[in-house]
Amino acid sequence: MSEQSTSRLKRSSFIPTALGVLGVVVSAIAACSNSTEPNASRIVYGPAQALGQGTARVNVALNAAGKPTALGIALTEGSMNALPQTPLPGGGMSAANLILALPAEAKATGFDHAMLDWNPMGHEPDMVYTLPHFDFHFYTVSEAAQMAIVPSDPAYAAKLDKMPAEQYRPAGNIKLPGGVPMMGAHWADPTSPEIVPPPNNKTFTRTFLYGSYDGHFIFYEPMITKVHIESVKSVAGNGVTSPIKLPSSYETPGYYPTQYTIQWNAAAKEYRIALDGLVQRN
Repeated sequence: MSEQSTSRLKRSSFIPTALGVLGVVVSAIAACSNSTEPNASRIVYGPAQALGQGTARVNVALNAAGKPTALGIALTEGSMNALPQTPLPGGGMSAANLILALPAEAKATGFDHAMLDWNPMGHEPDMVYTLPHFDFHFYTVSEAAQMAIVPSDPAYAAKLDKMPAEQYRPAGNIKLPGGVPMMGAHWADPTSPEIVPPPNNKTFTRTFLYGSYDGHFIFYEPMITKVHIESVKSVAGNGVTSPIKLPSSYETPGYYPTQYTIQWNAAAKEYRIALDGLVQRN
């Protein structure tokens, strides 16, 4: 979760109370093969945008049958260098905000677009998420629908509070009070290590959130520190995978993740943050 400039994403209050309670060089490339990606016959990229000294772009992994197995954001190695440190105008915490288009091959997933935020000082609540980190939002609604989530809507508060049907809620997750303009309400797993009350709480490295608005889930969000992303270069297999809590049913047909992965791909020289283990749900 993050803040954006006034023209895009000016926040209202965030979630400190709730969590306190809980304790373009390659842009012309359309696709490439990558035999090192698990279960993937090829990787297809969306258009690239500049980030730091590199680029960010959406990528989708397709199996031999052309079905999507992972949907992610690829960050070139240079994107971690010379990242901006000054928040964008508007009083937010984000120093970079990118709306990233999906390649045509990714539309079958049911996702519409992605949004990346870079937060050099982190954000609320203090001592939990006040570490330099990225927010990776994957939206199932259009950008226009996302940008229409604004307090000027007379029904804004009611839409934030409206709960999706129980069968669509991720098991064990709870809805946090209030919400964020141009995002919606956030759902957290209260067993996430960084928000479990002391003495068991751990320093934030990565976590996973869902987002809802007007009674529907509309985004999936891995939130990961810069240090943790860079650390995958030195772990076995150059990656880490975490399971996510799942609902019993899905409101809209599509391909939905069962886990998320942070991977360093040495051949492509890029980090890949992906909704992984996609399974088709009807």
